Amino acid sequence: MHAALFAAVFIALYVAHVLGDHWVQSSCQASTKGDEGWAGRLACARHVATLTLTKAVALAVVAALLDLHLTLAGIAIGMTVDAASHYWADRRSTLLRLAKALGRAGYPEYVTIVRRPGEEADTTGPGTGAFHLDQSWHLLWLLVAALVIATV
Repeated sequence: MHAALFAAVFIALYVAHVLGDHWVQSSCQASTKGDEGWAGRLACARHVATLTLTKAVALAVVAALLDLHLTLAGIAIGMTVDAASHYWADRRSTLLRLAKALGRAGYPEYVTIVRRPGEEADTTGPGTGAFHLDQSWHLLWLLVAALVIATV
């Protein structure tokens, strides 16, 4: 039973993650959440709040439609772990420092979006090494959150 419950929870969280990270997130949040100071911190917090709400709604709908038996403790712990890990990574410098510490600093520098001749390469947007590191980090923590939600 845990495997099916885990699968349903993970799929709900994953779909909501993609929607929340790419459709619900505002352009302002996307462009400023990694900035230094309170403006960046608040933009990141607003993004994580709307993302977490998106995930909670998706999880509630899936749980209701599939009659999933989830505990409030599991949901609270899992969603908190996911939100905290998402905020940490989306401050950008934190994840890039981790990549550097693990010997992966060259990946976000190498994998860039090539622009027209004379334009600088984009090193932070979708399709870049930093974006891939960001999304893979989020998927790792979605896995952890789904395991917690399904088993607590």
